[in-house]
Amino acid sequence: MESTRIGWIGLGTMGNPMSAQLLKAGYPLTVYNRSRDKEVALKEQGAAIAATPAQLVQQTDVIIIMVTDDNAIEQIFNGADGLLAADINGKIIVNMSTVSSAISKQMAAACADKGAHYLDAPVSGSVKQAETAQLVIMAGGDATAFEKVKPILETMGKKATHLGDTGAGNAAKLAINTLLAIHAQGLAEAIILAGKNGIDAATLMALLNDGAMANPFMKIKGEAIIADNYAPAFTVNNIAKDLGLAADIGLSTPLGRAALQTYNNAKATVGDEDLIAVKKHLED
Repeated sequence: MESTRIGWIGLGTMGNPMSAQLLKAGYPLTVYNRSRDKEVALKEQGAAIAATPAQLVQQTDVIIIMVTDDNAIEQIFNGADGLLAADINGKIIVNMSTVSSAISKQMAAACADKGAHYLDAPVSGSVKQAETAQLVIMAGGDATAFEKVKPILETMGKKATHLGDTGAGNAAKLAINTLLAIHAQGLAEAIILAGKNGIDAATLMALLNDGAMANPFMKIKGEAIIADNYAPAFTVNNIAKDLGLAADIGLSTPLGRAALQTYNNAKATVGDEDLIAVKKHLED
């Protein structure tokens, strides 16, 4: 049984299976989620429930956050019952959300003023990797704080790497998601081109999966297209958000800018579907 008390904020598509890994490892876990119904499953697995982020701080040593965007982070830290309303002296706060480097630097400074450490530690991987503890975790912030929480992070992932100062993890994640967006759009365009010339998606995917370009992402997303299954593991809305954040830190190259425009345009019709639904948008 691990002794470090962990607080978890955000029980969405990724937060739920990630936090469940900590329970499996024996960590005492307290959770908070804005939509209270999402706490039920974790409570049944043994987690305690906090009424507010401020209350969660009082019951824990390390606080981990996994939410959607900068606005959610702002509310979690600065709300009336937010993290900064509590005594966070000596705590380590790990933000695993995909957010901007700017919000991380802002919150890191606010935490330091109150005697706490802040780490940005976003993940590469989706729901399947979260469910099997195979995420790749990239962190920015104080190296000593990172070493303290590294065993916790490695409970959820196959690798946790410290990259540098605050915001470094965020920047690496945005670079990875830029490639993710380009790759998904490229696969969609290849399948569309093949289809226009009498080659169906299943046939093209068989060729790709046997060739030098084969990779797990392409295999999974190719299967989704073949099955006409666009249930979201990672939505068009979220990849468009991340490309916008990437643009804020310097994304200005041709493929990246084209992907940003494509996914922004796709939000109107397939925003809540998986990012590979970009195929449907491009066909329309």
